[in-house]
Amino acid sequence: MIDGVKLKPLKVIPDERGRLTEILRRDDELFEAFGQVYVTTTYSGVVKAWHKHEKQSDNIACVEGMIKVALYDTREGSPTHGEINQFYLGVHKPALLHVPAGVYHGWMCVSQEEAVIVNVPTEPYDPAHPDEQRLDPYDNAIPYDWKRKDG
Repeated sequence: MIDGVKLKPLKVIPDERGRLTEILRRDDELFEAFGQVYVTTTYSGVVKAWHKHEKQSDNIACVEGMIKVALYDTREGSPTHGEINQFYLGVHKPALLHVPAGVYHGWMCVSQEEAVIVNVPTEPYDPAHPDEQRLDPYDNAIPYDWKRKDG
């Protein structure tokens, strides 16, 4: 696993009224700081990648649908520099993924339905000075292929 990346399985608590899932608590081992909470969606087959932050860590949970998340460590001096990780998150695998600053990340919706993702970054978004570096999902030096693997 890439240094600093943490995966927390989420517990779904169902009852006759519905279900509840805690995503992130300030007393969790992976909690760093609170910046903001936002929800984003991704349509089936769409890739949202690649981006990284210099200051901010992300805490990502997919609460509807399924996504394939890929990470790439470009941090100089990191013991896992150059490593790739892949995770599946969503209704069939509820988990919170902690992505540290400096790690490129992105995801692809692999479910038929739209994926709904909750992110709790450690910093609020600053539109005047965005803490974000982006790469094209396909045309870059990252050795990762977003194509679906059938077999």
